Amino acid sequence: MAPRLRLLEPVAFTPHDRSLLERLHAHFNDRDAHTRLPLAIARIRPAAAREMFEHARQLDEVTTVYVDEEEPPDARPADPMAAYAHLFNEEVDAMMRVLVPSARYRKGHYAYGRFTVPQPHGLHTDHSAEDPRCAGEPICIARIETLGTHYVAGDYAAHDAATRSMLQALRYWTVVPEGEPEAIFDLLLRREVLKTIPVNHVVLMVAGNGSAESQVTQHIAARPPEGGLHSAFFQRQYRLG
Repeated sequence: MAPRLRLLEPVAFTPHDRSLLERLHAHFNDRDAHTRLPLAIARIRPAAAREMFEHARQLDEVTTVYVDEEEPPDARPADPMAAYAHLFNEEVDAMMRVLVPSARYRKGHYAYGRFTVPQPHGLHTDHSAEDPRCAGEPICIARIETLGTHYVAGDYAAHDAATRSMLQALRYWTVVPEGEPEAIFDLLLRREVLKTIPVNHVVLMVAGNGSAESQVTQHIAARPPEGGLHSAFFQRQYRLG
């Protein structure tokens, strides 16, 4: 499908990635497969990434636009990112129809400007349906040029008690017996308990409300330096049909 894509370039999957995708293709709620996510499925074309970044640099605050598929195109806000958001949504949907055929659009948004605090704050997971029994659902995100996203690597339930306590510190940005959240953040990055999603890539993750059948992706935006950092962010979330 690469010739049909204008914004995205599919990445070359390794044999390990292909095996993982086959498992998710057959049964998305394979909890062991979830522990091996997120997975990059495409990259933003370099020229487009530069143009989006230039749009983001024009704002000294963050603009967030929520995408409602029910609205006619002429009713949607006309902002500098709208055309890119339309392409992102269209092309990620096309890829997801191949990778996770049961995926159906649920909701999405994009944001751009100068980020001064993590958005949203603290370590978090994205909700799927507002149903506590809901299992995992696909979600695709992309960060443009700067301000990457960190995630908890592996099976978070397998971590020792001290590490789980430190992860709680990052969730609520509070002090725990193991230390201050800023120091814990740096420590978990060095230990690779937290790993970083590459910028300018579309990555497949798991949203959900904590069902035992799934492992939702716990993630946190990189901490901006003092004064903030310009970036753009795209998110596309699905339910399983």
